Amino acid sequence: MDLSQKILNGFALSKPRRAFLQGLFMTILTLRGKVTFRNLSRYSAYSKKTYARQFAQPFGFVAFNRQLINQVFGPTSERVIAFDPTFIPKAGQHTFGRHRFWTSQKNRSEKGLELSALAIVDLGRNQALNLSVQQTRCAAESPNDATLIDQYLAHIRQARPYLLASETYLCIDGGLSRKKLIEGVCALDLHLIGKLRCDARMRYLYDGPKRPGRGRQKCYDGLVDWTDLSRFEEVGKDGEIYLYTAGLNHVRFGRTLRVVALINPEADNPSQPILLFSTDADLDAWKIYRYYKARFHIEFLFRDAKQFTGLADGQMRTADRLDFDFNAALTSLNLAKAEVMAAQPTDQPALCSIASIKAQYFNQYFLDRIISIFELDPNLIKNNPSIIPREILEKLRPEKWPNHCLMDRE
Repeated sequence: MDLSQKILNGFALSKPRRAFLQGLFMTILTLRGKVTFRNLSRYSAYSKKTYARQFAQPFGFVAFNRQLINQVFGPTSERVIAFDPTFIPKAGQHTFGRHRFWTSQKNRSEKGLELSALAIVDLGRNQALNLSVQQTRCAAESPNDATLIDQYLAHIRQARPYLLASETYLCIDGGLSRKKLIEGVCALDLHLIGKLRCDARMRYLYDGPKRPGRGRQKCYDGLVDWTDLSRFEEVGKDGEIYLYTAGLNHVRFGRTLRVVALINPEADNPSQPILLFSTDADLDAWKIYRYYKARFHIEFLFRDAKQFTGLADGQMRTADRLDFDFNAALTSLNLAKAEVMAAQPTDQPALCSIASIKAQYFNQYFLDRIISIFELDPNLIKNNPSIIPREILEKLRPEKWPNHCLMDRE
């Protein structure tokens, strides 16, 4: 946690607030079970009321994560931005933002909460770190009855000042490939990479001779038949997948896109390609393919945060505490991954096991508790783990235990 302390020292915070935040990140990675106020108080020196009060105060998580990403990822590393929403089940009827949202896990709408996250993916390290997360509101609670796409765009706009000049490609899932989102992202000087419908209505660009005389020149050369890719350029092969590319005009989007068609002869329907696109019509087809695959790392962030850092465990009701809880869960995950990546070569893909990191933090906490309760010499135990001195054995005998330990044992 030295990295978190180093970054927090650069924020204008009071000493108690700085100590609380550093302790919070460590406690989230230490505790077993759900990350609730009660469990957090059991593993730390703060009470449930202290956690409730501190969670209601704002903190610049985006600025914190930006500094963390800059220190973990190399300055010249190849990066892309990943954006995706995720569903959080929630049964409490009085929780802010609870509404019906789509969950891909069950392929239907259910009552709960939804978050949208923006992550930075390092293609060299093969890892992603969260930059920003926000809760999605239902239409009744959002200002001016903003739709989901409006809220996603607002989230990206708020995070735009924290993106570096080299981070210009934003990758999204196929369900978000909408005209409004594409136009909004391009207006922010970003390029979008996503997935199209398998029956997308697109036109070939006309590159023949110009017609002499006055009048509008021919721009397009017929609709695309996705069962016939003879007019596409064959790029190469990745395993069993063949890549074809072409510059096409999307009728509904009203813009020219670089399209990459993926064909897998072993698929159930080999004649139906998977269509990837980029608003940068000059982008290399292989990069579109690699960038879109890298987008899936944000799904790993959601998975690890839900399993290990309590992204779906919070029992808060108010908007400010929920926002703090979601950010704390993903920032703690960032710190855990940063600690592991710092000990690995920077020119190779990083391997991170959050379960192992949590086990390490819990074992350290458990050892410190034993040393504190039995008033042992910490230097003797930690420096000589294979040696158990006689005085330690004597103190570990039940009749030598402190009174409060005997009460717990009974």
